Amino acid sequence: MTSQPHDLGQARACPPSNLAIARDARLWPIEEIAHRLGVPGEAVEPYGRGIAKLDLAAADALAERPRARYVVVSAITPTPLGEGKTTTAIGLVQGLQQLGHGATVTLRQPSLGPTLGIKGGAAGGGYSQVVPMERINLHLTGDIHAVSAAHNLLAAMIDNHLYHRLGSDLNPQTVTWPRVMDINDRALRHIVTGLGPPADGIPRQGGFEITAASEVMAILALATSLQDLRRRLGRIRVGTTYDGEPVTAEAIGAAGAMTALLKEAIKPNLLQTLEHAPALIHAGPFGNIAHGNSSIVADRIGLHGGDYLVTEAGFGADMGAERFFNIKCRASGMTPDAAVLVVTVRALKFHSGRYAVTPGRPLPTAMLAESPEDVHAGGANLVKQIDNLRAHGVTPVVAINAFPSDHASEHAAIRDIAEAAGVRAAVSTHVRDGGIGALELAQAVEEAAEQGSDFRLLYPDEMPLDAKIERIATRLYGAADVTFSPEARRQLDLYQQQAQGHLPVCIAKTHLSLSSDPTLRGAPTGWTLPVREVRLSAGAGFVYALCGDMRTMPGLGRDPAAAHLDIDDHGEITGLF
Repeated sequence: MTSQPHDLGQARACPPSNLAIARDARLWPIEEIAHRLGVPGEAVEPYGRGIAKLDLAAADALAERPRARYVVVSAITPTPLGEGKTTTAIGLVQGLQQLGHGATVTLRQPSLGPTLGIKGGAAGGGYSQVVPMERINLHLTGDIHAVSAAHNLLAAMIDNHLYHRLGSDLNPQTVTWPRVMDINDRALRHIVTGLGPPADGIPRQGGFEITAASEVMAILALATSLQDLRRRLGRIRVGTTYDGEPVTAEAIGAAGAMTALLKEAIKPNLLQTLEHAPALIHAGPFGNIAHGNSSIVADRIGLHGGDYLVTEAGFGADMGAERFFNIKCRASGMTPDAAVLVVTVRALKFHSGRYAVTPGRPLPTAMLAESPEDVHAGGANLVKQIDNLRAHGVTPVVAINAFPSDHASEHAAIRDIAEAAGVRAAVSTHVRDGGIGALELAQAVEEAAEQGSDFRLLYPDEMPLDAKIERIATRLYGAADVTFSPEARRQLDLYQQQAQGHLPVCIAKTHLSLSSDPTLRGAPTGWTLPVREVRLSAGAGFVYALCGDMRTMPGLGRDPAAAHLDIDDHGEITGLF
C-alpha cells in the first residue's frame, strides 16, 4: 500500500491537530491488519473497533516464517519536550512500506502519568500515528491497570500476612514492596499505612511508585510465555525474615492470583498506523526509571510478520537502547540488524548550553533563528550517542526529525556531524508527510540492515554487579568515577552473596543529560555517578540502581495536560494532543 504526499502548503498554513488527523483516519478491519502480519484468525481477539489482542500462540504459528530485519529506534539525549522517537519509528515503518516491504512497529503503551502531565499522548504525531489515538492514550485494553491490580494485590497480601502473622516470619521493617498507580502524584511518594485501631492493620511506612516503574511491568515485558510470567512473579522479593532470609511473592501466596490478573495483559495489542502498517503496543514506558522497552512476546510475533520489525527504546541511547541491548536482548536472544538514532535541530541547540527549555512553555524565540553554529556547538551529544550504539556493535542511521522551524543549513550541519562520525544521516518529514516523508530514512535503514551488525553485549554475566554499573557509567555516560553510598554497597555485597551477581543492571538516572545531573548538557566528562540505592528485581531478572535525585513517582506540573482534557457537547474528547 502506498500513499500520496499530503497538501504541504495547507499543512504549513494551518496544520491539523494530531487528534483531528487521527479522527479522520479510515481504519481497516483489525482482522485485515492481522492478516497482513500473517497472524491466523483464531489467534485474533477483537477488542473494540480497530484493536485486538493476539493470543500468544500467534508467535508459534509464525515461527516457521522468515525472520524480519530487526531495527531499534533510539535518540540523542532529549530536551524536556522529547525528540520524536515514536513518530520516527512509525514513520519509518510507513516509509519501508512505501519501498514495498512488509513492516511492523512495536511500541510501549503510554502511561496516564505523562499523558495527563506534561508530555501528552504517545501514539505518534501528525501523519505518523497509530490509531485509534484516543484509545491508545486513555487505557487502551487496560493492561497497565491490570499491572497495577496485580502489583497492589501483592502489597495487600503482604500487609495481610503481617496482620495475621502468617507462615513466613516476614519482618515488617524489611518490606520493600510499595504500592503503585498510573497517575503522577507526588503526595503519595511517602505514606504511613495501618493507622487507626488494631483492626486496620500494622502501622508502617510505605509509598507509591508509578505503575510503569513496577517490577510487575518489567516482568510483563520480559516474560516469554504465561508459564514464564508465573515463575517470574513467584520470584519477586518483598522483604526478609527476622533471620535475614528472602521472602518472595510465592511464599506470601500471591503469585498465582497475580498471574490470573495478568492472563489477558500478557497478550500484545494489535493496532494500525495511519497507513495501515501493523502496530503492536505492549508493556510500559519510562526509560529513565524502568528498562523502557516493549515486550519480548510482541517482538517475537513481529519478527516473523514481514520484512522489517521496528521497535522503540526509551529516551536516549545511553538509557533505553542500553537496556534494550543488555537486558532485553540478553533475555530474548534476539539481536538487532540496525539502529536509528533520532536527532532534532532543537535538541542540539539545547545541548549547546545557550538556551533554556522549560516543559510546557514555547521554545525561546532566539532558539528558532537560523544558526548552524549552535547545532555544531551541541554536536558532542550526537557524537557520543553514536559511539554508545557502536559500543554494542551496531552502527546507527541518524534520523533528522525535521520540524517546521528548522533551516536547511541546520540539517546540513547535522549531516556534517554524522558524516564526520562515519554514519549515514537522513532528513525525515514523516510527521508532515507520512511514509513518503520517511523514504530517505527508509532507504538508509534498508542499506544498514542489509550490511548487518556485529552485535555484542557491553558486559558479561560473570562481571560483578558494581563493575557492571561502572562499565556503563564510564563507557556510555562519560563518568570518570562511580561512588556507592554505604547502603548501596551493603546491598550490592548482599546480592553477590545471594548468587545474584550474574544479573544485568538497570540504572535509573535523569534522561535530560548523559550524566546524573540534568543541568549538564552536551557530553560532559570528569563527573562522578552517585549510586544511592540498589534494589534486586529478582522476578524481572536485573539489579536496579538509583542514582542521584531520581524519583519513581513523578509529580504534576503547574499546568498539567489534565487541566485541558474534557469532552464536548457531542461526547467527543477535547484537549488530547
